Amino acid sequence: MRFLGPLVACGLIVCSSSAYAATPAPKHAPVRIDVTKMQPKSLLPKKKLHSEFIVEVNKLGQVARVRSTKSSGDPTFDAQTYGNSLQSFIRTPDGHVVLGVYRLTYDYNPKTARVRRDVALVSRGGVDPNARGAALDMLSKAHPHTPPPILRVTPAPHPAPSVNIERLPDLNSVIHPSPKPTRH
Repeated sequence: MRFLGPLVACGLIVCSSSAYAATPAPKHAPVRIDVTKMQPKSLLPKKKLHSEFIVEVNKLGQVARVRSTKSSGDPTFDAQTYGNSLQSFIRTPDGHVVLGVYRLTYDYNPKTARVRRDVALVSRGGVDPNARGAALDMLSKAHPHTPPPILRVTPAPHPAPSVNIERLPDLNSVIHPSPKPTRH
């Protein structure tokens, strides 16, 4: 008797869901969803935050090393901005790389809930142009025993039968087809 209650409830749910599925959907315009309003604003910091990183850039524009940091006091914000600085590429607007030491600054504004990143050249040169990117270096340390991927060549499909060019129609007959005889 105890198990009858859930079974009856399940039966009611099945019946009501099938009746719901039979009703046509209303024809309204799609509702636009503002994702920024869905985020839990209560979890965001309430004060302005600022962190700085002095980084070295290699010949590809990748951050190769973080020389020094200036903490904001918020461990979560510091971890996020540190991770972003390690993955950064620093190049000129036309895509060229200037080897050197840069200052990356991150400023959080609680009114807009946005982070602004600025880049400034501290000094030209003085870095190893062939240094590995910091993100790639960390990845290789995290997976030291992972073998390189094996590239396999898939066999080509069997060739299609050759086409007899003499059986193809000429261009004029395709553009101006002759009228077909009609049967009576």
